Amino acid sequence: MAVLPMEEPMCLIGNKEGEDLIVNQEALQILLKITQPVVVVAIVGKYRTGKSYLMNKLAGARNGFALGSTVQSKTKGIWMWCVPHPTKQGNTLVLLDTEGLGDVEKGDSKNDAWIFSLAILLSSTLVYNSMGTIDQQAMDNLHYVTELTELIKVKSDEAQATEEEDDESGEFKRFFPSFIWCVRDFTLKLEKNGSPITEDQYLLDALELKKGVGKKVQDYNLPRQCIRHYFHSHKCFVFDRPASTLALQRLEELQESELESKFVEKAAEFCSCIYGKSNAKTLVGGYTVTGRLLGNLAVSYTEAIRSGSIPCMENAVIALAQIENSRAVQEALTKYEEEMSKQIAKFPTETQEEFLSIHQECEKEATQVFMGLSFKDENLEYQKQLIDELAEKKSKYSLYNEEESAKKCKAILQKLSENLEREILNGKFSKPGGYTQFISEKNLLVDEYNRTKGKGVKALEILQEFLNEKENVEAAILQADQSLTHKEKEIAEQRARTETAEREKQIVEENNRRLEKDIEAQKKSLEEHKKMMEEKMEEERKKLMEQNEWMIKEKLKEQEEMLTKGFHKESEMLKNQIEDIKRKNSAAAERSLLGDILSVIFLPIGLAARELGKGLERGLGRGLERGLGKGPVWRC
Repeated sequence: MAVLPMEEPMCLIGNKEGEDLIVNQEALQILLKITQPVVVVAIVGKYRTGKSYLMNKLAGARNGFALGSTVQSKTKGIWMWCVPHPTKQGNTLVLLDTEGLGDVEKGDSKNDAWIFSLAILLSSTLVYNSMGTIDQQAMDNLHYVTELTELIKVKSDEAQATEEEDDESGEFKRFFPSFIWCVRDFTLKLEKNGSPITEDQYLLDALELKKGVGKKVQDYNLPRQCIRHYFHSHKCFVFDRPASTLALQRLEELQESELESKFVEKAAEFCSCIYGKSNAKTLVGGYTVTGRLLGNLAVSYTEAIRSGSIPCMENAVIALAQIENSRAVQEALTKYEEEMSKQIAKFPTETQEEFLSIHQECEKEATQVFMGLSFKDENLEYQKQLIDELAEKKSKYSLYNEEESAKKCKAILQKLSENLEREILNGKFSKPGGYTQFISEKNLLVDEYNRTKGKGVKALEILQEFLNEKENVEAAILQADQSLTHKEKEIAEQRARTETAEREKQIVEENNRRLEKDIEAQKKSLEEHKKMMEEKMEEERKKLMEQNEWMIKEKLKEQEEMLTKGFHKESEMLKNQIEDIKRKNSAAAERSLLGDILSVIFLPIGLAARELGKGLERGLGRGLERGLGKGPVWRC
């Protein structure tokens, strides 16, 4: 579903003094109901720098996020506002306003670091808001970016141990959002060496590295390296002062006509850029994040921080995949039930083929639901679970189809046999020649039953049960018929036993034919599963390779820049990272899970085939035993 109407923001991650970070359940429920892709824009920066004003503008509102007009920070934790995306139909814009960094009232810099980290982990675009100019003081205020390797892990400890890779920062760009630096109350001229420059060039110049090996140089370069290295795009907006100091104290009350025109124009430009260029959040591998996924990510990361561990992006995605794949299975099963319930009126089906056709259509609908919701089902665990549970549900409906057939057949036989039952009770056949007359009338009944339509798949078995129930009556009439000789009676009994064996054999053959049809349908169904899964895996593989190719291009640009400016050590590090990504891409290109798919798909078919063979042997054996038994049976 689309975004629920949110008239105002609400706290997503609470941050009360002296308490751990906690996800607000009311906000979480809103996210969990959003099935659209989400464009997530988070803003960070020192308190009282006008962050909330920009977020309100993005929401298309004058009020919403608390602006405040004093030195106290108004926003605590992370506040969320979900609104329909103004320009991207089918997407939801999620705005995250964070509490001001460096609030002296908190006295806990670790808290600021976690808020900063969560803003990065949850967003697809990160806006850093600062005052004045981009100078060393502004960089120092952004020191949190230099701490990210200690606050965020890409891979689990087990994966790190396997790959023997200590520095994961080379992978941050794959996960991290785009980066926008907003400089407020900017008073300088955008010039360099007497020539005008763009805002973006101003930022890139500010991110230039210094050569040297001393501690001062390293301290100067570190935040700049992190911004360049971690975020995959860099943009800058510089804003004039919006109004006089006195007017700023009631900024949310001011009309745009009361603000400086250049500030209004720049704010509009900023919003247009966000609307047009900020993409939906994705996970590694190119998986698009919905509101529901974002909510689960928020819980996963926050719980990791609460537990005292470091948020791990790989673990979060794995946990997310487990949640979503379990849900995908349940949604698919629900779809199957919904579609089958629409077909119940057609039960009993005249043939097993008709039932299987209904099942296959409903199963196809269910499988498509699963494929649309599942991701990273790398071991096909959930695919196998779906196949097994669909098979169970098919068995349930098949049994229901048989029960409906049995009920209908019994009702038909009861109605057809009413006159015959009265004649038996009235002794009509207790006379010489009565057996022949009895057989004639019963054959007419059987013929009428066979001509009746809509009996379903149990027609033969229910008729046989009915005939078996009348064996004693038939035997009594045969023995009482004085017009028949002893030899004629023996011939009649032998004929009845032979016909019984033939009918039993016919029933067994019919049941085994149905089993064969079931197995053929299962093969077709599993081939469809296989085809859909192969297509999905191929799509996922292509997305991963595309992301890897994008990473290679990004790092090649970085490497070229480092080489051009003489940073050979950094260039060599980037070269190694590029080679590592190329190896991963080659492995992805060659990887095929077809063998795994085949083992999952076709193992049940082999087992079913063996069971069919056993069933044929048992069934035919029972038919032969019955043929050697005694007792007359109605001929049909």
